[in-house]
Order: sequence, then C-alpha cells, then structure tokens
Amino acid sequence: MTAPRGPVAVVGTGVIGTGWVALALAHGREVTAHDPAPGAEERLRSGLETLWPALVRLGLAEGSSQERLTFTDDLEEAVAQASFVQENGPERIDLKQDLFAALDRATPAGTVIASSSSGLEPSLLQEMCEEHPERVLVGHPFHPVHLIPLVEVVPGGRTSEQAVTGATAFYRELGKRPIHVRQELPGHVTNRLQAALWKEAYSLVERGAATVADIDAAIAYGPGLRWALLGPLVGQHLSGGPGGMAHLLRHLGPPAQAWMDDLRPVRLTDELAARLVAGVDDELTGIDQAAMVAERDDLLLTLLEQKRSRTALP
Repeated sequence: MTAPRGPVAVVGTGVIGTGWVALALAHGREVTAHDPAPGAEERLRSGLETLWPALVRLGLAEGSSQERLTFTDDLEEAVAQASFVQENGPERIDLKQDLFAALDRATPAGTVIASSSSGLEPSLLQEMCEEHPERVLVGHPFHPVHLIPLVEVVPGGRTSEQAVTGATAFYRELGKRPIHVRQELPGHVTNRLQAALWKEAYSLVERGAATVADIDAAIAYGPGLRWALLGPLVGQHLSGGPGGMAHLLRHLGPPAQAWMDDLRPVRLTDELAARLVAGVDDELTGIDQAAMVAERDDLLLTLLEQKRSRTALP
C-alpha cells in the first residue's frame, strides 16, 4: 500500500511532536501543527532550527522546507485536510478522552489517527472515538524522533488492516523502520525489552554486584555495540558459528536458562532510586553533558549513515 500523500497533521508539539514535524518536513511533506499551550509555536519553530542540521546531514527529500509548516490554534483546522494525524498529547486519560473525541469528529473518515503513546493501549483510545475507531492505532516512536528509525505500529481490537498498512507505508516513507506489534501489551514491545534490562541493572546495583558506571560500560562497550547493528537474537545466531542459533541453544541454552532463573525481582524504592541517581552523578562527574549529547548524536548520525550504505543487514 502506498503512503497517504496529503498534508500531515501533528497534534501536540512538545519534544516528540517537534521531532515528528521536523521529520515530515525533511521528507518533503506539508505539515499543519497544533498545540494549545502558550508559546507553543515559538518553541516549535525554535526546535526545528535546532534539529534541522542533522536532517540536512542525513539528506533532505525534494521539496523539503521549513516553510511548508503551518501552525494553528484551531484543532479542527489542523486536521480538516490531513491525510495522516500523529497525536502527541500528554499521557493523561482525561485529556486524551476529549482530544480523541474531537479528532474523531474533525478528521476525514479515511485518515489514520496515530498516537505516539508509550504506554496506553490503542483499544482504550478507540473507545474514545464513536465515529471511526477503525482508523485509530498507536505509532510509538523513540527519542530523538527525528533520528531513531524505530516506530512501533500497534493496532487495537477494532483497527482495520488498511489502517495498519497505511500507517506502515507512511512511516517507511519518512525513513522509519516500523515493526508491527501484534498484541496489545503495557509498554508495547521495545519498552518491555528495555524494562527487562533495567530490572536486572537495578537489581545488580541494589545487590552491590556492580556500580552504575560498570553497568553502563558493560552494555555500551559490550553487547550494546552488536545490538545496534543486528539486534540480540540474530547476534545470538552469529555467536553459534556455522551451526547458528540451533547450535548455540543446544550448547548454551541450559546455562542461559540458569542465568534467567537467577534473575531477581526488584522494587524501585526511594532508597534504590537515590542510589541510582547518585551512581549516575558519580559516573558523569567532570563530564560536560551538553558536549556528551552532541557527541552521542554525532556518532548516532555516523552510524545511521553507515547502516544506510550496507545491504546485508536485516
């Protein structure tokens, strides 16, 4: 299915919404943005200026321009001609209720309404839409939105296949790498994978087995380097040599099961939270955090540029 070609509406222009606006503009789309917060337009346009150089480096599509952005205080005006709506409002049910009811009434019937929600299940959002719940789904991105390709496409119980394929095509056109989440789960898929790692990291700190800095180094200078290229499961496959995943699971499956069985539950108490915060503060002593973020983004851009030039990575 081809991606919808008309204007894109971005509703909510905080950090996530600004990333979506920048990405759509960089891919030559016309964007109408809406946010009721005072000063939202000024913050959005300032944010675009900050993000734009990275998008220029990655390569702008034909017709891309910040001049193709329209900002409006009127929600109905923002979505009236939209071919795709990306919603980024606060994660509050009371606010979502009114917002999705209004979006459902004002958005053209065939237009997908996608929420950036990181935790709300799409079926709950569909209950807020009396007219066309079949076009509602979650399109969950990752920060920084204008750089990280992953987006989770999560349909609800009443989402049509057409909405799923249309959203997937739209995100691909923006250079995203969409995955189809086939069950509604708290936190979707990727946040659950992150939470599993955080859980054990917190536990190791609580037990005194490792410092915060050692845990960060263990991932950043170890498996995290491989995961950024292939992911954990294909990485396992390659670790199995010529026999691949089957060989690895036959020989390392039993000890891996023992490791998984030994993982401990952890409660994020005030005491543990304080230890984690103190550990991060210790790790970053003497480091210019603004410079750290700039170097992170520069390396991320380099990695993205290199991955684009490769043809054998899945």
